[in-house]
Amino acid sequence: MSIDLRHIRKRIPSIITVSHPKITLWSLSREMQRFYWPLYVSRPILSLKHLKGKPLPDSRPEIEQDPCGLEDPCVQGSWKRFVPLALFVALAIALAVVFRDSLSFEALAQNRETLIAYRDSHYFAAVAVFIALYIAVVTFSLPGATVATLAGGFLFGAFPGVLFNVAGATIGASCLFLAVRWGLGEWLAAKMDASSGRIKQVKDSIDTNQWPMLFLIRLLPILPFFVANLLPAFVGVPLRRFVISTGIGIIPGTLVITSIGSGLGSVLDEGGAPDLGVFFEPRILLPLLGLAALSAAPIVYKRYKSNLGGSYEKD
Repeated sequence: MSIDLRHIRKRIPSIITVSHPKITLWSLSREMQRFYWPLYVSRPILSLKHLKGKPLPDSRPEIEQDPCGLEDPCVQGSWKRFVPLALFVALAIALAVVFRDSLSFEALAQNRETLIAYRDSHYFAAVAVFIALYIAVVTFSLPGATVATLAGGFLFGAFPGVLFNVAGATIGASCLFLAVRWGLGEWLAAKMDASSGRIKQVKDSIDTNQWPMLFLIRLLPILPFFVANLLPAFVGVPLRRFVISTGIGIIPGTLVITSIGSGLGSVLDEGGAPDLGVFFEPRILLPLLGLAALSAAPIVYKRYKSNLGGSYEKD
């Protein structure tokens, strides 16, 4: 078997002397291995017309890459993406130290007259400043979110104060979520996806029940607010789901605290402090637990259905 070399003479180095317009496949393969190392001819070439005007195919074996791009950040240099996150944490700590006395109920009581006067004279500016401060408190996880929620009810009433509180909390939680996910969450989620065993099972369980789990951690007051903002970023929850579940899930609890704040004026006149224990009274707690149970129902149903299917297979 021979091949016409009239169209590929330019592809072969000039050192190859071709004394005849035809050359055998064996000699052609040997010359290609010699001069185009490490290009290897691994199968017979039946036609070389496809080489016309094109470079020779690269048959070198591909170097196996990390399937998830999970190389050690310090080795690969991707540790640089953690620098903004470290600066973010350092800034949050600095702000917490500087404003530890300003974000308290005592500070609200001392400055209530000034705040009310500013609200009355510049209502829309007061709303904008309040939401911006609330966003900063939640974004940097400063100790004062409850006081900020009470202040929203105190300054703007139960309504529209609850709307301002929910807006500030949702935007601030989303900012924290994005900062953590960009710095660490995507890498950690990929690590969990590539892992095996118990960690992989937990990650798969969360992925299967993302909506119920997101609403459950918002409705049940068992996790601090900043922890509920961090966990979804660590397991790779999409931003859209996080924003929707946060904006809806915090409404019941925020409404309760905002309502307490709306009656804060009389409490301050008496020299008292707001009673947040009302949050755990049956008339408040039971409806919240009912909503949490409703959110957990899909998880329970899926678990029951999977267990039922497993028992059928054993039978």
